[in-house]
Amino acid sequence: MSARPFWIIFTILMVLLAEWLIVKPVAEWRMVDEIAAMNLSYGEVFTTGNAADLSRPVTKEDFDSKSFLFKWDTLYSESQQKAVFLATALALMGLLLGFLLASLTFRQLVRISERMVKLSVTDKIAGLIGILLGVMISLMLVPGVMSLFRLGRDPVAVMVAGVVIIYLCVAAMMSMKDEMKFYYPGIARAGQEDKPYQKPKLLDTNVIIDGRVADICRAGFIEGQIHVPSFVLEELQHIADSADSLRRARGRRGLDILNAMRKELDLTVTQASAVDPADSDEVDARLVKLAQELDGAIVTNDFNLNKVAELQGVPVLNINELANALKPVVLPGEEFSASIIKEGKEASQGVAYLDDGTMVVVEGGKNRIGETVDVIVTSVLQTVAGKMIFANLKTEQDEEDDLIDRNVRNYSGFRPRKKT
Repeated sequence: MSARPFWIIFTILMVLLAEWLIVKPVAEWRMVDEIAAMNLSYGEVFTTGNAADLSRPVTKEDFDSKSFLFKWDTLYSESQQKAVFLATALALMGLLLGFLLASLTFRQLVRISERMVKLSVTDKIAGLIGILLGVMISLMLVPGVMSLFRLGRDPVAVMVAGVVIIYLCVAAMMSMKDEMKFYYPGIARAGQEDKPYQKPKLLDTNVIIDGRVADICRAGFIEGQIHVPSFVLEELQHIADSADSLRRARGRRGLDILNAMRKELDLTVTQASAVDPADSDEVDARLVKLAQELDGAIVTNDFNLNKVAELQGVPVLNINELANALKPVVLPGEEFSASIIKEGKEASQGVAYLDDGTMVVVEGGKNRIGETVDVIVTSVLQTVAGKMIFANLKTEQDEEDDLIDRNVRNYSGFRPRKKT
């Protein structure tokens, strides 16, 4: 749900509060000064009083017991221009002050609410008990303390004392939460059942175009809310509008994948400051900064972005690393079938690919292009791009084994057991 309606209502309340608590006292003080500077007699302002008082000049102390409306009516009846100017200036000051207070306070409230979401059940219960205990102690002790030090009923002093007491009570209860678990085991069980906080995931442009992230999310391997920053969406649109047909197709594929994910998954388009969609470095830098602000993780398959994000302490989920980790482990000596599709770099080599895209270099496979043959793994090489498997044709490997058996038999006089 959008926070804009709450922001508007909160701003209006803060403006009214600023007008009442700050602007109103200032307005009364200025009105009394203006009236006193007019050198009016007591009888011109007040209709009742002693005969001796009616002729003396009015003073500021005469208005101490009078209401705000009485002071306003007096100034307005004597000088309408001053009254209107004063009211307009103070109203604008209260409007500006209320807006600034609302902006600062609302941000702090949002941060506090985000921190409270991350708290465990035990912490929330301890904080609630501390607040209730602090309110009770404040109601019982603050009036007595105020009268003891002859501070009267100053609302500011009462508020400050109440806040200090509540803060101390909350801190005390938070320090005793382990003892609460001991005396009330039900609280501990409730805290264990609470779901852990999941970092929001921010999708990079490359991983959206790649498309595998949609299947990974559907399978449940990426938890938490999925965010697509607005500048990433702008970069996708820029690619989709490219003059290059290949880039245009990639951009449109990314937009189609996003539309499908929005319908099926918890996908949110996060509003952020605009960047130049043609500058991929600027997009990557803003993505890392946004991940730091949201305390989230970046989902990408960009090697450079991966390293930059790790250097700045941002968690990264790399799709390529996940794909490499899920590839089946092939050990030397294992047999499988492969279709040779092209020549290798070296003479007599052929190249095949497994279903997951792993390259298989087959010795002696140059003359078997287009055929599906049985191969035997000789070695496995792990590279940055993934795994490479080196293998021999099974027929040639069998002939080589038979040759070794014959040599052993000729030199040793032993007849090796036939293979079954």
